[in-house]
Amino acid sequence: MLKLLLTAFLFFQQTATTPPPKDPAADQDALEYTCPMDKDVRSSQPGKCPRCGMTLVLNLPEEREYPLEITTTPKTVKPGENTELKFRIEDPTTGKTVQDFVVMHEKLYHLFVVSQDMQFFQHIHPEKQPDGTFNLGVKFPHSGMYRILSDLYPASGTPQLIAKTMMVPGAGFKLQTANLKPDMKPKKTENLEVELVTDPPEPLAGFKTLMFFRLKPNDGIEPYLGAMGHMLAASWDLIDMMHTHPIYITDPDEGAYKQIQFNLIFPRAGVYRVWTQFQRKGVVNTVVFDVPVKTLD
Repeated sequence: MLKLLLTAFLFFQQTATTPPPKDPAADQDALEYTCPMDKDVRSSQPGKCPRCGMTLVLNLPEEREYPLEITTTPKTVKPGENTELKFRIEDPTTGKTVQDFVVMHEKLYHLFVVSQDMQFFQHIHPEKQPDGTFNLGVKFPHSGMYRILSDLYPASGTPQLIAKTMMVPGAGFKLQTANLKPDMKPKKTENLEVELVTDPPEPLAGFKTLMFFRLKPNDGIEPYLGAMGHMLAASWDLIDMMHTHPIYITDPDEGAYKQIQFNLIFPRAGVYRVWTQFQRKGVVNTVVFDVPVKTLD
């Protein structure tokens, strides 16, 4: 009788402590592929991000900041003269120059240059050198402060959006913020007419704003650098700078215009300058709106 009870006890103990066999299908369901650029886009299967076209990554590594060093030739930058910028991206673990990068929207490196008065804007692409650095020639139009925003993806990490400040000395040098006034009027560019409608109509700091760009005429709207649009939004003081891409592209109102939607969260109240680029029939159109953002009362 004692032997029978001991056998039963061991049987029930083994049943209670031994985990059930793993289901391979369940393990597959647990896989999570993430877009390295739009991290809210996730899938249990490999593929492409429906928003930006990037390849989804399994087990995306934790975000790390990669130090960026910018040097100039000549050392003293002068307005109106050619300046060569050299960009070196450092691996935060080894301290060595990063050699391998992932292509994002057809380029290894997207660079935005904005003057403090926001009259000068460039979206350009430095060229990779054999030593892993990137070079680019720029002509700064006048003295003052410039913000340099780098958008790149080291293969050993995650996409990086790095803002730097550059001072260009010269006659009339003065540090001041841009005097932006709200400007939401429709714009005419090279071969497009663009209207901007936001939801909510008065954007609120810290909340998502839906931004609907309505492009006329509707024909010939093409991808530009792997996306149906590129946006750079900058606060009036150039502290906050955001580079983003469209969420949806639709043809409402029986195709009278092409509607391209961006979503953006403005971090603070104030006026933001928004540069948005669309391509039509091979022509890149850059349209500018000054968007007022309020706080929630």
